[in-house]
Parts: sequence; C-alpha cells; structure tokens
Amino acid sequence: MPRITRVFIRTAMINMLIGLACSALLLVNQVLHLNDALWALQPASYHLLTVGWLTQLIAGVALWLFPPLSREMPRGDPRLTWSAYGALNLGLLLRVVAEPLHTWHASTLLAAALVAAGVLQMLAIWLIVLALWPRIRGRSKPVVEG
Repeated sequence: MPRITRVFIRTAMINMLIGLACSALLLVNQVLHLNDALWALQPASYHLLTVGWLTQLIAGVALWLFPPLSREMPRGDPRLTWSAYGALNLGLLLRVVAEPLHTWHASTLLAAALVAAGVLQMLAIWLIVLALWPRIRGRSKPVVEG
C-alpha cells in the first residue's frame, strides 16, 4: 500500500473518531442540557464525518486501487496527491475551528475563514480528480453487443 494511501486512511480514521466524539457530546447535551452553545458543533461533526472520514477514505482507497499510470510513476505525480491531502485537511481544520466560532461570535474574519476553507476543500477535490483522471483507461475498441 502506498504511503499517501496510508496517510489518507489513517487521517480518515482520526477524523471519524473526532466526528463521532462530537456527535456523542451533542447527544449527551440533548439529554442532559449541558450548554445550548454546544449545538454550534453539529455542522463541524457532520463535516468531520463526511469530508474528514468518508471523502478522505474514498480518496485514499481510490489512489491505491485505480489502475497504474505507468511503470515509472504508477500513481502519477505525487505532488498532486500530497497537495490534495494538504488542502483537504487544512480546509477541514479551518472549517471545524471557524464554523462554531462564527456561530458564537460572528465576524468578517471568521466568515472569510469559512470561505477559504471551502475553497481549499474544492481545490483538494479537483487535485484528486486530476491525479486519478489519467488512470481511468477507456477500452481501445468499443464493445459491440449483438
């Protein structure tokens, strides 16, 4: 298994644990009414579970299992995949920190941080697509059904 895949999958598992811990805290808060302000963590927990865990797990496995590009560079340019990893996780971290803070104390700086988080995550998805696209091979001859 390539290193980038291991890093993506390990980070996905860490995000799953953090996302589930946030969700558990929200459930406990719903029953015990600890603090109403904790509800600001709900979007962050969803984001940790969908982008941090699921998207990252899918990207890591896809980078591993898609057909090789060439013998020299079976997974293509590693700069693309490492840049995607960095952008995805920087955007996720920025979102998980800025979103609850913005809910509690709205500010232009926190709103800009949320926009930056979205741009980083979108960039990461495009970089993953760019890394995987050349590895998707079409058939040399169309299959004719008869």
